[in-house]
Amino acid sequence: MSPGFDLRLAPTAVAVWAVTLIGLLAGWLAAAVAAVLALLAMPLVWPASRNRAWGRAMLVVLVLAGVAATGMAVRGHRAEHHPVRQAAHHGERLTARVTLTSAPIPLRGPSFGAQRAQDRALVRAALETADVAGRHVRAGGSVVLLVPTDQWRDLIAGQSVTVRGKAAPPRSGELTIAALQVFGAPTDVGAPPGWQRTAADLREGLRRTAAAELSPAAAGLLPGLVIGDTGALPPEVAQDFETAGLTHLMAVSGANLAIVCGAVLLVLHLIGAGPVLSVLGAGAALVGFVVLAGPEPSVLRAAAMGAVTLLALVLGRRRSALPVLSASVIGLLLLLPELATSAGFALSVAATAGLVVLAPAWAAVLRDRGVPIGAAEAIAVPLAAHVVTAPLVAALSGTVSLVAVPANLLAGPVVAPATVLGVLATVIAPLSGWLAGASCWLAAPELEWLAVVADRAAAVPGGSFEWLPGTAGGLLLAAVVVIGLFMLRGKRFRVLAAVALLVVVLLLVPVRSAVSGWPVPGWSMVACDVGQGDGLVLATGRPEEAVVVDTGPDLERSAACLERLGVRRIPLAVLTHLHADHVSGLAGLLGRFPVGAVAVGPLREPAWAMREVVRDAMAHRVPVVPMQAGQRASWPGLVLDVLAPDPALARTQTAEDANDASIVVLATTSAGRVLLTGDIELPAQGELVASGLELRADVLKVPHHGSRYTTPRFLHAVRPRTALISVGDGNSYGHPSPFVVDLLTRAGAKVLRTDQEGDIAILPGPDGPRHVSRGNPLRAVDR
Repeated sequence: MSPGFDLRLAPTAVAVWAVTLIGLLAGWLAAAVAAVLALLAMPLVWPASRNRAWGRAMLVVLVLAGVAATGMAVRGHRAEHHPVRQAAHHGERLTARVTLTSAPIPLRGPSFGAQRAQDRALVRAALETADVAGRHVRAGGSVVLLVPTDQWRDLIAGQSVTVRGKAAPPRSGELTIAALQVFGAPTDVGAPPGWQRTAADLREGLRRTAAAELSPAAAGLLPGLVIGDTGALPPEVAQDFETAGLTHLMAVSGANLAIVCGAVLLVLHLIGAGPVLSVLGAGAALVGFVVLAGPEPSVLRAAAMGAVTLLALVLGRRRSALPVLSASVIGLLLLLPELATSAGFALSVAATAGLVVLAPAWAAVLRDRGVPIGAAEAIAVPLAAHVVTAPLVAALSGTVSLVAVPANLLAGPVVAPATVLGVLATVIAPLSGWLAGASCWLAAPELEWLAVVADRAAAVPGGSFEWLPGTAGGLLLAAVVVIGLFMLRGKRFRVLAAVALLVVVLLLVPVRSAVSGWPVPGWSMVACDVGQGDGLVLATGRPEEAVVVDTGPDLERSAACLERLGVRRIPLAVLTHLHADHVSGLAGLLGRFPVGAVAVGPLREPAWAMREVVRDAMAHRVPVVPMQAGQRASWPGLVLDVLAPDPALARTQTAEDANDASIVVLATTSAGRVLLTGDIELPAQGELVASGLELRADVLKVPHHGSRYTTPRFLHAVRPRTALISVGDGNSYGHPSPFVVDLLTRAGAKVLRTDQEGDIAILPGPDGPRHVSRGNPLRAVDR
């Protein structure tokens, strides 16, 4: 046990977490084995537990780990052998009566093939009864519903509904019985509990008042700060917060609850309330906040972490904070075992540990060196939270942020007043719209400051750098952090660390891109590594200007690629078709670059995707223009000839034909002819070959990420020297097809994949196009 901290429950929390992970990831049988082993080990430890502290601690570890393992074995066995799970393994259709445990959450990003799932929402529910193949099943358990957003958006947690859908197995690492794909509206909709309806009305009141009183960015931020609702947040602002390391501000966390409960305690203290009344008041505020945000796992987690934070930072009981944190972890994992695989849970626990262990000590050190109390805590709190969570963030994202600490330092002072004013607006909106609007108006300067901090921090060159992703990367950075903290205890090492930090900030970061060999001078085209999607850039021959063809599946990667290339203006952004892996990054580009126009094909399906493109373009006053076969656009160093689609054919197509309705462009560049094909499949490829158009190209962007739906006849008509495949590493679609790669290779084409090469630049060469890969930037390959 370390001086000043009681660590006796920490090993128990770790053990409970470990056996819960075993049950979730390895199955109920592995959890049963762990329970048996814990039971067998108890007699061995029992003699030592009578008179030795370590023996008693070990016994507690074994007992609680055994309880957790037994619970996981029972739950896992019940879920695995549930009749609905068996139906899910066979893809059967069923009718079920369920009670919603969450409101519908619109899905984001690619899903359901290559289409964006924005018109689909996820709902968690408790199963009451089900009819499976004529059999009536009455049994509990949780299910996940994938539902149409428009038909379900008005439902809230607590309502009972009847649904009919197709059962599918759940994701690994969950105790969910099944996932139900529902394509219709719910029937027999029951009324929610009164308190759930009241909470939903309060949340809607906050959204409505914020939208009426604040700018779009501030109106999206306020519900995020108060209840974690980021539905109205502009995509570019959300991306700035992620890049700047400020995303945690927009999630319901222990910090939210600590702020609200702390404000209540302060008010009660000012009016002279005693300790008992103060505790009751803070407890009531905590319960009320949980009801307002919704008693979902993430909110319950936040409530537990917020209580621990209050204990440590408000009541000043540092020694008891770690046992309470450990007990909270144990209790939450026993109650909600699926939290064991939640990144948010791990980050919350780590951040809370940093706040109760490191922040007070670091604040005290700063105060001893003459730093004012408020400034010392403002520095110590975000620094401690960032240091302890950095390994987890690196493992999840593969990046380490250099701007997160200063961004949090600048943002920290305004978070509490903005949150408190947001809560006041929420509570008083049903009573007085004027007073609620006034609260939002008072919060406006703080919210605008947060948006400015995020924007400026995200724009810092070299503000983050790549790190080894996954468990290995997280452990490596954790080791670096531990060694660094140990070394900083010595004055000499602190001086060296300060010098090293100055060198990194003033020298290494600014010149990193200059010495990396990227961007390579004279590039004609770049296939950006945007993951499982397309993001292509064509030089126009004018400095700092490029045409973009497709924008990838997320807000950041395509925009980051353009920034690395030094692009400052986009005269035209072409969206080959309206699937997520081609259009989801558009808002990120519109928020960072001047865009002349956005071009779309004649098929405006899916309709919801088209609405979103138009909305984002209008928000930045960018026109949306049609593009179809026969059109030409030219710049000094680039000519685009549109080969497809034929608008007459597009009029007979539906959303299911979006791939074959892709815009196909033949680009004439300084490196030769480049054929860009979107996601066209067998029918559209056949029509192009039969059209008699000259398809011969030096470079081919292989259709549909190299899928099997590519004909040898089409590839033979193109006969490319270089074949680019834009594809995500480890994607679940099996892209690219080995058959297609083999066809191209045997035909003499150099096959280049973004999942292997990173960003790929095409340049003119003496004997045809050559390429330089950012993954290996010092080696250029001539053809």
